[in-house]
Amino acid sequence: MTVTNTQHISSFAQVNRRSRLRRTASLLALLAAACLAVPAGPAAAQGFGSPAVPNVGPPGDALFPDIAALQDRLEQQGWIVRGQATFVLQGNTRFRSPYRGDGSLSPAPNARNTFSSDLVVGRRLWSGAEAVIDASVTRGFGLSNSTGVAAFPNNEAFRLGSTEPTFFVPRFFVRQTIGLSGDSVPPDGDALRFTEPLPRERLTITAGKFSVWDIFDDNRYAHDARTQFLNWALVGAGGFDYAADARGWTYGVAVEWENGTWGVRGGAFQVARRVNGLFMDPAITRAWQVIGQVDRFYQVGGRPGAVRAIYGASRTRQSKWGELFDNGFETFDRNPGGYRLKHNAALNFEQELTDDLGAFARLSWNDGRTQNWMFTEMDRAVSAGLSLRGLRWDRPADTVGLAGNVGWISAGRRRYLDAGGIGFITGDGRLSYGPEWVTELYYDARVAPGLNVALNYQFVVNPAYNNDRGPVNIFALRLRTAF
Repeated sequence: MTVTNTQHISSFAQVNRRSRLRRTASLLALLAAACLAVPAGPAAAQGFGSPAVPNVGPPGDALFPDIAALQDRLEQQGWIVRGQATFVLQGNTRFRSPYRGDGSLSPAPNARNTFSSDLVVGRRLWSGAEAVIDASVTRGFGLSNSTGVAAFPNNEAFRLGSTEPTFFVPRFFVRQTIGLSGDSVPPDGDALRFTEPLPRERLTITAGKFSVWDIFDDNRYAHDARTQFLNWALVGAGGFDYAADARGWTYGVAVEWENGTWGVRGGAFQVARRVNGLFMDPAITRAWQVIGQVDRFYQVGGRPGAVRAIYGASRTRQSKWGELFDNGFETFDRNPGGYRLKHNAALNFEQELTDDLGAFARLSWNDGRTQNWMFTEMDRAVSAGLSLRGLRWDRPADTVGLAGNVGWISAGRRRYLDAGGIGFITGDGRLSYGPEWVTELYYDARVAPGLNVALNYQFVVNPAYNNDRGPVNIFALRLRTAF
């Protein structure tokens, strides 16, 4: 009987493995089939989680010229139809781990994959106004179900993973752009906009469902895990608890003014009802996040640069650290005593150094008196890096990136983790504290119009702020197509 059960379990495991392989093969086939219409050309910044790329250049340069020409005709008729698909296979090697908890990265060799696809449809409503919907299908998990490293190594991995393909709508918004000057500037490459010149001085109002990162904390060299760095803390400021559900999206309204030299942006957003929750808090007068950002665009020796100063205040059912000890660690997901305020701040810098080399840096902070509620568990962070296009080896659409992030936590969070507390990303059952260091290196290669392949390596020291564990070597392969 024991032998029969063992054989049955082994057979079931083999069927499961074959099923997973078939699903992965299907996803890869879909990824290759989606490679439709982007002309070859230099890489360009596309914004957070780029759901597509706008057509640039003549349709004849695209992989499928007829489809590219159709997209251009549709845009002339007031429609945007674009899309993308990204597959990431990521794994870690075995590392030192004398103990582990529910929030730990597994020390055994481990690999996981994620897949995301987007279809963006936009419609011009009237002059300067458009409605945009982004329909997405995703599947997969991050390493150890996206736990164990505060600067998590795959921003394509949701904290809410799925075995089967899952459909949802990450973006659905209306935007009005009001021109305040008679002159214009070239389009900014935003896949969620029409490819037409924009007023140099303009006011933009966006309302609906989208990501806070669609508006705030932009950076030319580090803001998109689908084309640039994969790590969470390199896509955005790690110490800033940005409003989002467990998939990374929220509802809100944002107002932006910019004139090419200065920019001022402000927004108000819903926050998660529970820590790391999928559902948003309906009590919008008591639970909210407001963010303000001031941008300064400049040139040094004719080369563009930008500095962005960001402040945010969020009010959620988060607990102060003392309250968790008083009320019990089981109240981690929701403070029974009501709402608490958290202050956040970040400084974001980018600078073109040569025709092919750019640098970036971020400093971020939150007050550390309460839990982080939505992004990751990090109270202070410093990140910096370089991005090099392949002009020097005649590959202008290729990019090499090298960057690092150092994260720290507050005394209250240290005490909680040392006492055995488990967060929504970190928690080893005890703690020998040390700052968490992550270094990331990638090479992203354009292999055909609209198709890129990237190799990625990350080295993590003190994962989840614990110098008893690690260091960890993490490798990834990224395939992306966009049209």
